[in-house]
Amino acid sequence: MNWINSVFRPKIRSFLEKREVPENLWIKCPETGEMVFHRDLEANQYVVPNSGVHMRIPVVHRLEMLFDERTYQTIATPSVASDPLKFRDERRYSERLRDARAKTGREDAVLVTRGRIESLETVVAVQDFAFMGGSLGMAAGEALITGLDEARQKGLPFVLFAASGGARMQEGILSLMQMPRTTAAVMALKEAGLPYIVVLTNPTTGGVTASYAMLGDVHIAEPGALIGFAGPRVIEQTIREKLPEGFQRAEYLLEHGMVDMVVHRHDIRSTLARLLRLLTHQPDPASLPVPVDGESDTDAKAGPSPAATETAPASAEAGQTVS
Repeated sequence: MNWINSVFRPKIRSFLEKREVPENLWIKCPETGEMVFHRDLEANQYVVPNSGVHMRIPVVHRLEMLFDERTYQTIATPSVASDPLKFRDERRYSERLRDARAKTGREDAVLVTRGRIESLETVVAVQDFAFMGGSLGMAAGEALITGLDEARQKGLPFVLFAASGGARMQEGILSLMQMPRTTAAVMALKEAGLPYIVVLTNPTTGGVTASYAMLGDVHIAEPGALIGFAGPRVIEQTIREKLPEGFQRAEYLLEHGMVDMVVHRHDIRSTLARLLRLLTHQPDPASLPVPVDGESDTDAKAGPSPAATETAPASAEAGQTVS
């Protein structure tokens, strides 16, 4: 009977036991209900293939698809008081911060980086909605100001990917103070003549929309992104009217002049590179002359040599004299 207990029964038990399947293997499209395998969604930059719905993309994946060779440098940001007001509602604010940091692996909602976008060195800041809804607090404000100052001091353009539910209520007035502080940093960047481009992703609302997110030289929105100050339900309850279809969505705002363009995520990198070249007066690599055999890139960019330019008219005159 030993072989039954030691071999046969364990095999039957393992066959009958329910296998645990990770919950995030299949992701449901919020509009069509389509189930997409997580690897297929990741390979498509978190855009649902059939419906085109732009899902939220992890910060690291967004940065890797943006920068040349998927490499970038993280800019260190100042540390701030974690819980200055000792705030508590259903839970302590310090506990919420601890859980958010464990979930995302970063200190706060804004990550500031520096790298190259089609060879153009750029400072890029990304708000992480997974960190307490991308809310604007003291740490996020300091990170944005640090990134803007870095861009101004180094003479580089600044690109922001905004995604936020607004100011962080657990920090009260200290959170609201970040709105004028970040606005002043944006104005200093503009006074230095450097580009400030904002990419509005889903959602961008509240105090973030009321401050630095709507101060860009160019505003790009991802398709279907919710962009506004108060949410649609709050507005409907306030004015007691039904809002138009698609109100506060990227396409609606484009029609009404609130954003400059709506760009598919697959085209964000090339669009940003084109705008950065235009705003910094950099030539398009595709427009440069192709060097011929035996000619270096420097020679091709420089054009004909001064000697050749000077001797050409003389040769022409000589030809006329002979004739």
